[in-house]
Amino acid sequence: MSGAGGHGALMDAVYRRQRFIYDATRKYFLLGRDELLDALAPEPGDRVLEIGCGTGRNLILAARKWPEARFFGVDISTEMLRTARGKVEAAGLSDRIRLAQGDATAFDPEALFGEARFERVFLSYSLSMIPDWRGALERALDVTAPEGRLMVVDFGMQDGLPGWVRAGLARFLALYHVEPQPALPDELREKAAERGREARVVSRHADWSRELEAGPITPRGPTAARDAGAASEAG
Repeated sequence: MSGAGGHGALMDAVYRRQRFIYDATRKYFLLGRDELLDALAPEPGDRVLEIGCGTGRNLILAARKWPEARFFGVDISTEMLRTARGKVEAAGLSDRIRLAQGDATAFDPEALFGEARFERVFLSYSLSMIPDWRGALERALDVTAPEGRLMVVDFGMQDGLPGWVRAGLARFLALYHVEPQPALPDELREKAAERGREARVVSRHADWSRELEAGPITPRGPTAARDAGAASEAG
C-alpha cells in the first residue's frame, strides 16, 4: 500500500481491534503525554488542534483542563475516529471537541473545521507512525497561528538505555509500524527557522521520549538565554 489512502487502510487494520484496549495499554510507555497537555495553556477562546488524535484521549483530558478553549482533532483512521467520537460523546464534550478524518500531510483545516490556523497544535506519538513525517511536520507548522505554538512528544532513540532495551523496544514498535526518527529535532529546528520561529528540544527518561516545540522567537537576556540553553538537549 502506498500514499495517504494506503496508510489510512493500514492504520485501520492495525487499530480495528487495538482501539478497544489502546488507552489502557499505552499509558505505560507513551511517556510525556500528560506533561504536554499541562503545557498547552491555551488562552480563553484559543483553538487547539491535535494531529493524529487517535481515540480522543488527549483531547478529552485537555478540554476538561482548559474549559474555555476550543478543541479539534484530525486522524487518518476511521476506526480510531469511531472510538474517539464515542468517547467524546460519552464525556459530554461534543460541543467543544470537533473531529474529522484527514491525512496529516495534506489536510485542509478550513474545509474540515472552518478554521485556517490554531493557537496550539500538538502531536502525541503520531509523527513516528507517519511515513511522510517531514510532510506532516511542515503541515503542522503551516496551520499554527503566527503567535501560536506547535508542540510534539514522541519517541527518542533511547540512547541512555542498555542496548537490549533499545532492541526490544524497536521490535515491539515495528509491530505497530512505529519508527522513531533521529532526524526529527534537526528537522524541526530547520523548518521552524525557515518560518521565523524558535525551536526547543528536550530529551527525557534516558531519551525514551523527546519533547519538541516551535513558537515565536522570544527575546532573552544573557541569563535567560544561558538557562534555556542548559535546559535543552540536542538529542
